[in-house]
Amino acid sequence: MRVFSKKMLGANYEKARKNILVCLFVFCSLKMAEFHIVIAPFVLYLMSSMVTAGAAWQAFSSTSNMEEMRHVLMLPTCNWKLSLSYAMSVGIYAIVTVSSPLLAVVFAVADCRGMEIVTSLFCVFNAVFMSACIYVYRKYRWLGVLWIGLLLIVTYIGNQWNMFWLVILVNAVVAVGLLSVANVYDFIEKGNEKSGVNHGGNHHSIWRYILRYLMSHKNYIVNTFAMWGVAVLLPMLLGELGSTFVLPIGFAILTLNTPICILLSCDPSLEQAVRSMPRQMRRFILPYGFFILLCNSIADLIFLISWRVQIGAVSPLLVGIAFGFALLSAIGSVLLEWFCPLRNWKIESDLWHHPRKYVVPGIMMLLAGVVGVLLC
Repeated sequence: MRVFSKKMLGANYEKARKNILVCLFVFCSLKMAEFHIVIAPFVLYLMSSMVTAGAAWQAFSSTSNMEEMRHVLMLPTCNWKLSLSYAMSVGIYAIVTVSSPLLAVVFAVADCRGMEIVTSLFCVFNAVFMSACIYVYRKYRWLGVLWIGLLLIVTYIGNQWNMFWLVILVNAVVAVGLLSVANVYDFIEKGNEKSGVNHGGNHHSIWRYILRYLMSHKNYIVNTFAMWGVAVLLPMLLGELGSTFVLPIGFAILTLNTPICILLSCDPSLEQAVRSMPRQMRRFILPYGFFILLCNSIADLIFLISWRVQIGAVSPLLVGIAFGFALLSAIGSVLLEWFCPLRNWKIESDLWHHPRKYVVPGIMMLLAGVVGVLLC
């Protein structure tokens, strides 16, 4: 646990201390602001579980964590002790860096009862071990999907039970039991999934590299599909305002696709190869920019189609504005990644949660306000 915890949280756990202080500051600030909202118990439990599970899954999928695990497995180890220790260290990282800020905000603004707080904490710990169990048994992925589906149904139906916390606790114990008998080597993805791509210098090799990278990092594809799902749902949330003023805001929100915008930061060997090749603009930056533009344009197109179906007509001007937002965000993301790549990170999950990811969407949001005013 010490090996992996120090790797992910810093040699002296400085990241943990900093995040805890930030959470305390956020909690006290929101509490003093006396801002209150109502959050249903099911939503609270679902948020706690999904956010924690997502962060833990990213950490389990981390290439650097797998390399560290390979080194540890060269030593004499006890299978179940190593499995549980690794899961607990990843869980501490996920809770400290991702779950704690969310819970600090939720507990500050929502009038949660004591048992709801306890149950949500149980959901957080259950999510850690359940995600570890599903990850290590991922060759039986259909059973994992069934398990998640059943737990969601039970959570939706039984969140009002006085003893619902016991259901979550039993589920966590089952996950720990399955994890303790798992093969610890299954934490490492086999084959040539995470490396071995050709950092060639022409358009075709760059596109081939991007496609191979996405295929070897399925969570990047899932995140992109999730953004497209958000594009479908956004008209339901923004359409209540009943004005095209909110359409540019939707375009700005859909630029928040972090994984495709950190290609150089997450692969230092690629950055070194790209910066050493001639004609870098034509051979890498332009194909990479077109790739981000394509992803953004697809998300905006889905958003416009969904708006047309749910709300009303979409003018050609709005289509042009959508393309403009996709183009500007692609240019901004590529320039930011080229001139200000992220370095000195511990695992890939740190890149997903770095504050820099809000720079381009933040600029696009300000631009959306200006464009919205002009449209009105």
